[in-house]
Amino acid sequence: MTVQSSNFLPEIVATRRHLHTIPEIGLSEFKTSDYVASELAAMGYEVTRGLAKTGIVATLRNGTSSKSIGIRADFDALPILEETGADYASTHPGVMHACGHDGHTAMLLGAAKILSERKQFDGTVHLIFQPAEENFGGARLMMDDGLFERFPCDAVFGLHNDPSLPFGQFAFRDGPMMAAADECKITVVGHGGHGAEPQAASDPIVCGASIIMALQTIAARNIHPLQSAVITVGAFNSGIASNVIPERAEMNLTVRALEPDVRDELERRIRMIAEGQAASYGMRAEVDYERGYPPMINHTAETGYLRDLARRFAGEEKVTDLTRPFMGSEDFAYFLEERPGCYFMLGTARTDRDPPLHHPKYDFNDDILPIGTSFWVELAEDFLSSK
Repeated sequence: MTVQSSNFLPEIVATRRHLHTIPEIGLSEFKTSDYVASELAAMGYEVTRGLAKTGIVATLRNGTSSKSIGIRADFDALPILEETGADYASTHPGVMHACGHDGHTAMLLGAAKILSERKQFDGTVHLIFQPAEENFGGARLMMDDGLFERFPCDAVFGLHNDPSLPFGQFAFRDGPMMAAADECKITVVGHGGHGAEPQAASDPIVCGASIIMALQTIAARNIHPLQSAVITVGAFNSGIASNVIPERAEMNLTVRALEPDVRDELERRIRMIAEGQAASYGMRAEVDYERGYPPMINHTAETGYLRDLARRFAGEEKVTDLTRPFMGSEDFAYFLEERPGCYFMLGTARTDRDPPLHHPKYDFNDDILPIGTSFWVELAEDFLSSK
């Protein structure tokens, strides 16, 4: 590492742990936003607030170049009751930083301080502190509020900590890295009756069960075996008594795909199967299909550039390519639809039994803070080099 962020480590750790005590759900990160904005203003940044309600863009200019870079950290938390037992545990019952966004924000704030003091770049740095990654698509909302029109970025970058990867490992993937995430609600409308006289009713539970089983044939028989697709029925609700056939049955699905054409085919087939199966039982199916986050697709040039930078920064042995994409989703995908860039994973494992992300015992590994902080500084200064 060429940047001595370890000099600021106690301050960065204190920041991370303070943020951990005040977790807030997406679009209500008022304390977090106030704290981040205050810190940035004290460093001399031009601070713009109000994008996506609580989002912040901090701008720092130096030199004469028109080149610009965007670096993003998310700062929302999750509706989880914390079980870490940490001295700095959540003071907001039922809400916790179970995904490490407190660490992401602390690293970018640490980088902001070093960049403002060194000013060893030629161009413009836009630091994007984004709300609502977990639920409401804060990235999309910031763009709707004119993010890239008001703060042009030649490229945009982001990272996520990963407690399943070896400590300090940089993991990259060119092209599709994370899946689109769509939601679907299927309602089967039948005709209720007495459970002892099923012939006089139209049982939506039986029809719904048939739909669920038929949906599993889509990935097996309609999508190419080398293309990824997931259809999970996470909820199936109908009826309240054993001897009553209900009027309706409802299913809630999550649908994942890495490629736009596969995403389209999944929606088409889900509608066809639900409506066709219901018709075969003499019933009707209502399909409410909602598109969520798009697939996150890294750009080849920016991924190659970032991979090479990581090798120079951390050494060849600390850099790897992911063997497969994740079927989870990430709203940084919206940024990558509009601007070239790359999103990567940074390993934070302490042991091989670390609690995973979104677990009530998960706690961000503070030992990674100087590495992530230094890398963001290295990136900004290299990307905006006068060379």
